[in-house]
Amino acid sequence: MRRREQREHVFKLMFMTEFNSEEEMTEQLSLYFEGLGELSEQDQEYMKKKYAHVKEHLEEIDALLNGASRGWKTKRMSRVDLAALRLAVYEMEYDADVPTGVAINEAVELAKRFGGDASGSFVNGVLGKIASEKEEKKPEEKSADAEEKAAEVSEQNA
Repeated sequence: MRRREQREHVFKLMFMTEFNSEEEMTEQLSLYFEGLGELSEQDQEYMKKKYAHVKEHLEEIDALLNGASRGWKTKRMSRVDLAALRLAVYEMEYDADVPTGVAINEAVELAKRFGGDASGSFVNGVLGKIASEKEEKKPEEKSADAEEKAAEVSEQNA
């Protein structure tokens, strides 16, 4: 199974969490994977792990989304848009294997396919803002790292 297909399944699982309690999701996950028919153990494990990792970081992800979307806090967002955004932000912030551009593009495509008329634009705008803020932080992080290394070198030379 290709990554795009796996991502779509994780997106659907994220969408399902909006309608089911934590306790119900264990059974829902089993039913979902049974419904997929022939599925390799590797694909199933990858999707389960990614889903679990997104859930682990949900608080931080939602904080980023709430900060990036003016007038649209996560509680007001459509559930489709929110599922796509959460998955993309996870990939952008915590999954080094997924380039930022790929995460954004895939989320926009999911939002267009499963969401409303404006979903693609909305998702693109929010993720674009998060990505640009992330890029702005990179030079600051590099200078902080350089200062730290300079301090270590001076300590070693002392």
